[in-house]
Amino acid sequence: MKIAEIYQILDEVAPFEAQESWDNSGLLLGNMDDEFDKIYASIDLDSNLIKKIEKNSLVITHHPLIFKGLKSLNPSIYPSNLIYEIIKKDIKLISMHTNFDKFVLNKFVASEILGYEITEIRDFLVFFEVNKSFDEFAKEIKQKLKISNLRVVKAGEFIKTATLCTGSGADLLGSFKSDCFLTGDIKYHSALESLENKISLIDINHFESEAYFGQSLAKNLQKYNLNIIITNSINPFLYI
Repeated sequence: MKIAEIYQILDEVAPFEAQESWDNSGLLLGNMDDEFDKIYASIDLDSNLIKKIEKNSLVITHHPLIFKGLKSLNPSIYPSNLIYEIIKKDIKLISMHTNFDKFVLNKFVASEILGYEITEIRDFLVFFEVNKSFDEFAKEIKQKLKISNLRVVKAGEFIKTATLCTGSGADLLGSFKSDCFLTGDIKYHSALESLENKISLIDINHFESEAYFGQSLAKNLQKYNLNIIITNSINPFLYI
């Protein structure tokens, strides 16, 4: 299969033109005429994962490996070290980041993983009704997303409505109304602001909330009869 063929399919699933202006989704390594043998899907790439990937494969990642401008390629410093290795193994690389968030990942986590019926979708934000106590809802989120240590801001006892943004969405606070916001990478000042504004927060972590990238991509590619090897890079955080 050629890169151009699967690129067209991926563009139908989550149009690359829908990515944010600061994003770098798309074909990062390889040519459209290149052929490949196997497809891997992962949130990111890391050294150990690259060792496991077979030569002449295509890797589809959520986060772009090449994000900021590179002025040189130093094989001892990230991300140049990984770029060196994937070139040596003739690995092709496509990333689907903000476009995939908007069209697939947030909806998948809310409905397929958390099990809620979506009432509205607004760009990166997915809205749904909860109608549970905050404690019950937080416990449920912790179990379903397999988060060992859950950070929360409890601004009320009851959650009628909730809003979800996987990854890092705290900058969206203030742009919507909801009893509870679920996102990752919540900073102290955002937490304090949210508490004062009576919006509860549940920090669902960046890695844990986006760990379903491969699973959600595979589901959307089923109708194309494409086999994907679902894997994930390591979570850089340890919980001790």
